[in-house]
Amino acid sequence: MSKRDRDTTNAGGGIRRKSRYSQWMKWGFRFLSGFAVAVVYFIVFSLFFDTPIEHELKKSTRRIEEEYRKLEQRYDTLQQVLDNVAERDRSVYKILFEAEPTLAAHEDRARRQDFRARLERMSNRELGLWFDRQLGRLYQRVSNYGATVEAEKERVAGDLQRALSIPAIQPVDNRILTLLTASFGERVHPFFKTMTQHDGVDYSVPTGTAVFATADGTVRSLQTRGQTSGLSLVIDHENGYETVYSHLDKVVAMPGRRVNRGDIIAFSGNSGLSFAPHLHYEVRYKGKAVDPVNYFFMELDMPRMRRLKEISGMGMQSFD
Repeated sequence: MSKRDRDTTNAGGGIRRKSRYSQWMKWGFRFLSGFAVAVVYFIVFSLFFDTPIEHELKKSTRRIEEEYRKLEQRYDTLQQVLDNVAERDRSVYKILFEAEPTLAAHEDRARRQDFRARLERMSNRELGLWFDRQLGRLYQRVSNYGATVEAEKERVAGDLQRALSIPAIQPVDNRILTLLTASFGERVHPFFKTMTQHDGVDYSVPTGTAVFATADGTVRSLQTRGQTSGLSLVIDHENGYETVYSHLDKVVAMPGRRVNRGDIIAFSGNSGLSFAPHLHYEVRYKGKAVDPVNYFFMELDMPRMRRLKEISGMGMQSFD
């Protein structure tokens, strides 16, 4: 091979080496540029965007901070209330005993301040754990309180039902107190003119006067006009009490019907062995007749009750 050919060959090899070198440089530059862009993108993404884990951690942190603020507000409110109570107690103590109270209140205040200082020294994690424990105890107390409230509601409802089932008003409208003309006890029988036991009270009212149920209950029986008590209605109050309404003209509450205190159950009349139009009313407890005047306590105060007894005691003769 001539020298010229060798030079030509060497020149071609140099050109190829330079071409490969430039390509490597180009690919290296592209790689470094892409890597730099990735690094910049990662930094920007990290600065302005959160990963799912970081997002959940920040939500949890914000929730704990919010709960802590609420707890701190409650604590401040309770602290103010306790301080006011302590101040009132101290004032009452000074007024009653004319001396300064003991240091118990001051010691208690110091303990509360130490407790608050411990809270402030806690880290967020420690405070969160402490708050979770306190919140669990609070939820338990609220749950227990809710159960207690429900039990009290049931007890009150039962007491209310029992109270509504006790005769407590007059069976007719007697606001002027003059309609009760024959009281409970021994009275002169209007037909036989002998002293007999009168097991109820008589209201001198015209035929057609509305008669009210004096307590909640169920109409147990209805006696016909063939009896001496005439058309008579008995209400069972399901607690040992029964009330009897006799000498009626018309009944609107039939046996088996549930009635409430104040409901119109009948209209007065003059049926049966009756001296004049009136309503005979009885209260029975465990089968024994008791004085109905003692069961007007929901309608009459004590002065009016005494006045009613005085008026009813003036008439020595019953109407039946």
